[in-house]
Amino acid sequence: MIDLYYWTTPNGHKITLFLEEAGLPYRIHPIDITKDDQYAPDFLKISPNNKIPAIIDQEPADNGNPITLFESGAILLYLAEKTGKFIPLNTRGRQEVMQWLFWQMGGLGPMAGQNHHFGRFAPEKIPYAINRYVKETARLYSVLDKRLADRDFVAGGEYTIADMAIYPWIVPHDWQQQDLNNFPNIKRWFETIAMRTATVRAYDIVARVNPPKAS
Repeated sequence: MIDLYYWTTPNGHKITLFLEEAGLPYRIHPIDITKDDQYAPDFLKISPNNKIPAIIDQEPADNGNPITLFESGAILLYLAEKTGKFIPLNTRGRQEVMQWLFWQMGGLGPMAGQNHHFGRFAPEKIPYAINRYVKETARLYSVLDKRLADRDFVAGGEYTIADMAIYPWIVPHDWQQQDLNNFPNIKRWFETIAMRTATVRAYDIVARVNPPKAS
């Protein structure tokens, strides 16, 4: 059993995408970041950086004590290695996945996150900051679009944790002021992943954990 400490953010969705694809049993512990649940002492014992997601694997492969992990990229890699799914076993294929997983963790996620902050949530609208992060997000989209020009998925012909890491950060493309029609290869890839039954199930969780508030 996997205990998932989760909220309905792109990084949270990465883990539900994997768990639904792999069919691993899990239970969700909502961490409502709008209410500062991430600063609760019990949660900080699991995720010292006060960020979601985090997991506790109650049944690790070594049959030892439960394993606790934070950081979404580390969690994806752990789950892929635990199950032997969604990461190639050969060295070259594995490195393709790792490169693009780290690209998302170090580039797309942080830059799109700042895009969201300055464009939607900052109390003061700062044109320089907004323009900077919109342009950098567009540059990263262009990198991804070129990558997908001759392959079905980011690391080649198979769906992997690299795709699972990237996809949730493309979902809010409107927030990022990006038009997928300008990135046809991303659009094709995005629509393919959106139709996967596990993707639908993962995003259906939002309605249970964080339903839209009535206006």
